[in-house]
This record gives sequence, C-alpha cells and structure tokens, in this order.
Amino acid sequence: MKRNSLASKGLSMSQAQSISNLCNQRSKDITAALADINNASKTIKIGKEDYVHTAGKPIPSDVVELLVSKARLHATQAFLMENIKAKDSIIKEIKYEIFDFEATNPSPTREPQIIPEIAPHVDEDWGWSQLSESEYNEFIEAEAYASHIGQFIHKGGALDKLRTELPKIQTLEFMELEIGKKSPMKVTIHHKPEDLLKTHEELAALHRSYEQKVNYFKSKVKNSVTKENARISRLNAEAQAEANEKNSLAKGEYTKKSEEWLALYKKESHDFEAARQARIEEAINLRIQVDPRFQPVVDEFLKQLSE
Repeated sequence: MKRNSLASKGLSMSQAQSISNLCNQRSKDITAALADINNASKTIKIGKEDYVHTAGKPIPSDVVELLVSKARLHATQAFLMENIKAKDSIIKEIKYEIFDFEATNPSPTREPQIIPEIAPHVDEDWGWSQLSESEYNEFIEAEAYASHIGQFIHKGGALDKLRTELPKIQTLEFMELEIGKKSPMKVTIHHKPEDLLKTHEELAALHRSYEQKVNYFKSKVKNSVTKENARISRLNAEAQAEANEKNSLAKGEYTKKSEEWLALYKKESHDFEAARQARIEEAINLRIQVDPRFQPVVDEFLKQLSE
C-alpha cells in the first residue's frame, strides 16, 4: 500500500476537494499574472499620434513571492489529491478482496468408488479340463463305442435294415437276362430273425453300457461346471457386497465432511464479509491528517470556506 496521511481525525474529503479546487484556481491566477511579461514596450508615431505596439509588462516586484506561493499551492493541492486518491484506492481494494476459503480449507474430496474384481464364469471346456487324463480317455473310448454301435443298430442303421428286409425276402426270384425271357434266380437266406434279434440285443446292451459311461462323464462335467460357477457367483457376490459396504461408508464420510466444510465456509464467509464491511466503514471515515508544512495554506482556505 502506498504511503499516505490518512487518519481518524483531520480534514474531510469534501474539505480537501474544495481546498484543492481553490489552490488550483489561485495558481491559475498567478500563472496568468506572469504569462505576458516582457523586456520592453513598443510604440509607433503616426502623424501626431503615438500608438502602443507592444505594451510593457516587466517582472512584478513580488515575483519571488508569487512563484513561492504558486509552488506552495501546487504542493498543497498535490498532497490533498494524493490522499483523496489513496482513500479511494483503499476502499476499492477492500471492496475487491477475494474470499479464498479453499486456499486454507480445501473442499473434501470423494474417494474413488471401489469396483470389485468379478471373476468370469467357467464353461464346459473348463469342466472337461478337470477330468484326469485316464477319465478323459475313458470318455473318448466310451463315446466312440457308443457312437459306432449306435449307428449300426439304431433306426436306419445296417442291422435295422437287415431286420426290416428279412421277412420280405422271397426264396425264388426271376431275372430278365434277355428281352422277354426271365430266368429263375435262387435266393439263399443266411440270416434268421432270431439270430438278428440276438445280435441286436447283444449290441444294444453293449451300446447302453458305453452310453451310460458317456452320460456319466457328461453329467460329471456339467455338475462340475455348475458347482464351480455357483462358487464363483458366491465369491463375486461377497466381493460386491464388501465393495458396496465400503463405498457406502466412504459416501457417508464424504457427505459428513462436505456438510461440515459447507457450514464452516458459510461462517467464514459471513465473518469475512462482516469484517470487510467494518473495514470499508472505517476507510470511509478516514480523514486527511495535514502535514504541518501544508497547514498554513489549508488554514487560509478553511477560513475562506467558513466565511
């Protein structure tokens, strides 16, 4: 802040402004009095008449006093105007002060939300990988037996076709070797229905045995996957619940701190504004404590203003 002569007692700003104006006016008068001084007057004679060409205006005998007076007036005026400006500057500075609460009281920050690591569910490939090498090989073997035996005995398979065809076979057939002439063809049946049935029953029993093994391993894999996914789901749920609890606690703590911070902010803001207004009021009441060197000029004009 610039140096000034402001105090609680002294010259009011309106008095200072009036005196400054009077100083300025009287200074102008002195300037005007010294404006046209010269070293000589000039006259010209035309006919019988003398005419003044240049009026003589010598330096006044009190020129030193006039210049000293003018300087004193300017000095006094400068002193008064500096202090008037200083007061305005002080008031403006106080008015534009910024309430920077966060500089000393940073607002609360919220903790990042916890996102638990969620494990993915497993699929059947994982289930099959849980079988031992021996178990998996046994499954491959059983699946191959069940597949190939099933293809042979099931509907549309070779054995099924034989059993369907056998009752329809004739013991004698004719074949046309020449146009319009048929030759008998002996048909020898080498299967019996009971034999095909027996073969079907043996293969069907074997197929069921291997199919049971295949279904056993498929069920084992499916159950293993279901059980593992249930375990993963439980762990994921526990992790999520734990994260939710921590996030809820963090949110509550953040809310509490924010409310406390806001309450303190409002109080500090109110106190700051109250103090600011008090300082503005104090600044408004400042007066100019006149320096003794300027007091004579001030007193002279004060007396003039009071008349």
